[in-house]
Amino acid sequence: MKSYQINPDFLWGVATSANQVEGGWNEDGKGMSIADCLRYRPELDVTNYKVANTITSKQVEEAVSDLSTKRWGKRHGVDFYHNYRDDIKQLAAMGISAFRFSISWARIFPNGDDEEPNQAGLDYYLDVVKEMKKYNIEPIMTLSHYEIPLNLVLNYDAWYDRRVIGFFEKFAKTVIDYLHGYVKYWIPINEIDSIIRHPFSSAGLIEDRFPRENFKNVIYQAMHNQFVASARIVKYCHETYPDIKIGCMITSTMVYPYNSDPRNILRTTELMRSVYAFSDIQIRGKYPKYLLNKLKEEDIEIKKQPDDDEDIKDGTADFIAFSYYSSVCTAYDTTGLQVTKANRINGVYNKYLPESEWGWQIDPIGLRVSLITLYDRYQKPLFIVENGLGASDVLTSDHKVHDDYRISYLRDHIQEMLTSVMEDGIELMGYCMWGTTDMISASSNKISKRYGLIYVDLDDEGNGSYKRYRKDSYYWYKALLSFGNKIPLSFFDRPLENFDTSTAS
Repeated sequence: MKSYQINPDFLWGVATSANQVEGGWNEDGKGMSIADCLRYRPELDVTNYKVANTITSKQVEEAVSDLSTKRWGKRHGVDFYHNYRDDIKQLAAMGISAFRFSISWARIFPNGDDEEPNQAGLDYYLDVVKEMKKYNIEPIMTLSHYEIPLNLVLNYDAWYDRRVIGFFEKFAKTVIDYLHGYVKYWIPINEIDSIIRHPFSSAGLIEDRFPRENFKNVIYQAMHNQFVASARIVKYCHETYPDIKIGCMITSTMVYPYNSDPRNILRTTELMRSVYAFSDIQIRGKYPKYLLNKLKEEDIEIKKQPDDDEDIKDGTADFIAFSYYSSVCTAYDTTGLQVTKANRINGVYNKYLPESEWGWQIDPIGLRVSLITLYDRYQKPLFIVENGLGASDVLTSDHKVHDDYRISYLRDHIQEMLTSVMEDGIELMGYCMWGTTDMISASSNKISKRYGLIYVDLDDEGNGSYKRYRKDSYYWYKALLSFGNKIPLSFFDRPLENFDTSTAS
């Protein structure tokens, strides 16, 4: 029987983030983070990520004064904080070998600038990783995933302030020192390029706090500070814990030219260069010339300290982690063309691709193209740490979710991934689908845009029992993982009704 064969060490897993699932937002010494300031607002177009996740200083003040959780989805999450043992047990029963999740910075240093860490926070994450290890699940740890402590925003202007580099170093080293015996794979900053697209939810930057500054300059300065902080942590791990592997992470949204007009091809090349600028810096150890030219042309000046370039040079990552959800087209002139959405990037509609109900075009081949492009560019191991489909799942009266659309999405993307490993010679460390249980969507701050393999009884207002129910996609992924590193080609043609969901709970 013909099959896809992959490395026995390949990590099959799931992924999530603390601010989207954890909850317990003000328990056991945790401080307030920027995620706790993002509220589901029904009046907004939540398909527009920038609008839904850009807030003012006044709105932050309102968030601080409101201690409720109603519509503050990221304050309650899906209560992973209290249910992590049962959730990990359910995921382990599926057969995963890896679980990517993140640390809440404000759970370790509640204000970000505290002298001593919150021991309850450290012990919580130690318990979580021990629980994973009990089931032979490899933790993939992200240190900063969209939730800088709010105090660092209010009193230091977040990542724009050089002092935050030191605060991040202290936080990261504290966590790594405490958990290094259990965690081999680390990612300092999630989707480091996202600061350009959504500066508040990514880095805590609020435009009205910089009335005398060019806000674009503020964003790029904060971006630089993140690069320095990340590089210092890479160097620290290499020197202190040589067995640890530490990667960088970018958002990989494949961009195609709208047609064969050379001007559209040039525009596409320029956009893809802007995507890879962020991994270039973290893998090659210096700013690419084209990015320096862009900053000069736009009159953006990054203020560097004497050792910054050396820090970035000495702190190059071991692997490239990336998220992939969809692709877009682009054109030098978009007048009259239909606009669609990718992972927080607007583009031109591709007539050859279907789209999700949220307007993201579904493109499995784009994942293969991303793998080839990234590997050819860097010749470094790759790791797909996010790939999934957000949808309005429906729980039936017998507590089932028939999400064949998600199974189709996963099946097609995973098959392209496996083909790329087999035929294109890609060195791929693993695949973590997004997500675990349902979670609060980063793009909408709602749970009704569901990504999980396990349904959570909860609505956008925060009402529900929080009970968990396995979806059909849970059983499909379980069946896939049962083959280990040798997956029959015929599996991908298997009818959905052949998957046993009779034990859904």
